[in-house]
Amino acid sequence: MLGSTHGTLTTDSRRARVIACGEQRPGPAVHDRAADLDVSGRPLHADVPDLTRFFRPRSLAVVGASDTEGRPNTGITRQLLDWADRVGARVHPVHPRRPSVFGLPCASRVADLPEEVDLAVLLVADPLPLIGELAEAKVRFAVAFASGFAETGEAGAEAQERLAEAVRRSGLRLLGPNTNLNAFERFREDLDGPAIALITQSGHQGRPVFALQELGVRLSHWAPTGNEADLETADFLSFFAEQPEVGAIACYVEGLKDGRAFLLAADRAARRGVPVVAVKVGRTETGARTAASHTGKLTGADDVVDAAMRQYGVIRVDALDELQDTAALLARARAPLADGVAVYSISGGTGAHVADLAVAAGLRLPTLSPQKQAELHRWIPPYLNVANPVDNGGHPVGDRRGRAIIDALLADPAVGVLICPVTGPFPPLSDRLVADLVDAAEETDKLVCVVWGSPVGTERAYREVLLGSSRVATFRTVGNCLTAVRAWLDHHAFVSGYRSPFDEAPRTPSPSFRKAEALLQPGRQLSEHAAKQLLRAYGIRVPREQLVTSAAAAVRAAGQVGYPIVMKASGAQIAHKTELGMVKIGLTSASQVRDAYRELTDIARYEGVGLDGILVCQMVGQGVEMMAGVTHDDLFGPTVTVGLGGILVEVLHDAAVRVPPFGEDQARAMLGELRGRALLSGVRGRPPADTDALVEVILRVQRMALELGGAIAELDINPLVVLDRGQGAVALDALVVCR
Repeated sequence: MLGSTHGTLTTDSRRARVIACGEQRPGPAVHDRAADLDVSGRPLHADVPDLTRFFRPRSLAVVGASDTEGRPNTGITRQLLDWADRVGARVHPVHPRRPSVFGLPCASRVADLPEEVDLAVLLVADPLPLIGELAEAKVRFAVAFASGFAETGEAGAEAQERLAEAVRRSGLRLLGPNTNLNAFERFREDLDGPAIALITQSGHQGRPVFALQELGVRLSHWAPTGNEADLETADFLSFFAEQPEVGAIACYVEGLKDGRAFLLAADRAARRGVPVVAVKVGRTETGARTAASHTGKLTGADDVVDAAMRQYGVIRVDALDELQDTAALLARARAPLADGVAVYSISGGTGAHVADLAVAAGLRLPTLSPQKQAELHRWIPPYLNVANPVDNGGHPVGDRRGRAIIDALLADPAVGVLICPVTGPFPPLSDRLVADLVDAAEETDKLVCVVWGSPVGTERAYREVLLGSSRVATFRTVGNCLTAVRAWLDHHAFVSGYRSPFDEAPRTPSPSFRKAEALLQPGRQLSEHAAKQLLRAYGIRVPREQLVTSAAAAVRAAGQVGYPIVMKASGAQIAHKTELGMVKIGLTSASQVRDAYRELTDIARYEGVGLDGILVCQMVGQGVEMMAGVTHDDLFGPTVTVGLGGILVEVLHDAAVRVPPFGEDQARAMLGELRGRALLSGVRGRPPADTDALVEVILRVQRMALELGGAIAELDINPLVVLDRGQGAVALDALVVCR
């Protein structure tokens, strides 16, 4: 059923059928292509590990098995025996000093077992000495519960790296260390419909999602990744995206081991249309610091993580209850027939309140047509609002009119979602209302959501009628309902037009790369003149300018460039020329040029900075000052940023970021995320700016990031003046720091 005590979808186990609002996905249809590399030598497709024998092994070795009551290993051994019985695995206890464990013969070494082992669970304090033995025995998978590794600090991180290196040499795949028994939980097998696959780096944080089974939501897998010395979130994400029973993947992520691998896995899920919902710790400095102490991995700059997830369709939520509700809805609800939302209630105040929140959440509440409103007024008094939100006044709920109103709303082609908030039990009205909603939901392919606001949650209308429905999505809070519905609509809009940027990523260097390579100076900052040469190599427009080393040459250059002109000091040590007084603008005569040349060189001598010359530059007309650049993120590598330029970039911090590769659609989406985007549309009588030229600059900067990202620590084009529509964009200044 699509109901829950915490706003999630559930399935009534007594009604064993695939519900109309959720369908089983077909088996994997995407064939892995041969490994492909981009221009920087990084992979373009996810390597999907076959984890089938991890989750359903034919043979299981329990190393360190025990049956001595009171010992921790005994409880773990007992749980593993129960789990092995459920999945049909043969169990082999391993212990050097025990002849048997729970009546099963015990081997002293894994290598002594009578058959090859699919999965070895290591109940030992230090798994490192066992890796060679497991490799010798050709064990496919191992699990290490032991803690005391990267989560404890530098010494632990070194111990984890030794373990990881041993695993890399061995050929086996390892889960952990610092993991737990979550993969071996008892999953309900009496539930139907698409399932949620769960990935967590902290097992306790997965408990709320796991508990959804008690409300009828099916779970198929749980991967507690721990410190990820080998197997990581991306591995399970890629594998789960290929499983036909998985309707959505829910993740609790504290840190990403490999940003690129995560994006490739998210790309695979997007190609398959499998929604991924994630809580990612680290929005604040405190959260990031705590996550690092827990898992020993980088959390990543949060704005980059957020943008990267959004870029590949990963739905990021903040709380575990949102993770529950959103993952469950996305797993089980069919694609929307329309994106319009209708809010229907028995109270005008309730309807208005929820409508305000829905619009603020980014949902579209279409005004119902005059014909539809006239139809609704057949059952609703004429003085009540039925434009959307729809207020029925209460009394029509008590008779046949209540069902007629619901049917009329669901029949409107502009309405794809009906949200009905019930603020609290008010029998018999609330009981009749939810019964009509459940019955109507059985006869429509549109999504019907009910928010049951009672804090008690024991009412029959809720526990039996709503939670007994296979078609109604029941939530306990308005906020979670709106978050889940918005994510559901966004996901289907995203996947319907998704084109993997990895498919179009450049494989070979461009001619620009060969020109640019000669300009780079490893470990140094380039002068403005050299930085602009780099931009020219990639086809980014810069002003007409000449680099001169004498006042007389400056005067000649000014005449060739054309007055009025700008003069700037150019040197590798100069980062902020304006603050040092090393920029002169609006010069209109030879005498001004000579004076400016002397003043600029005097300032350079006083400040002790070296010059490669003075730039005599064309003075560019008015436009919108933007900035674009490349920085290096520890998780994702080179990233591209665009935002308001000039001094506004430091004051407003209005910028959008993407991880290459990306296409024109993402470049335009970056501009749409800016708070100051209206400036590009033209304000105070200004004509619209040339956004097409700005998008082209962003894509050229991205090409630089892909080809030069390993050699550039930072690229900052600021200001980038975007001229009026059709006139282009000009990079007035640039800073390049080489790695």
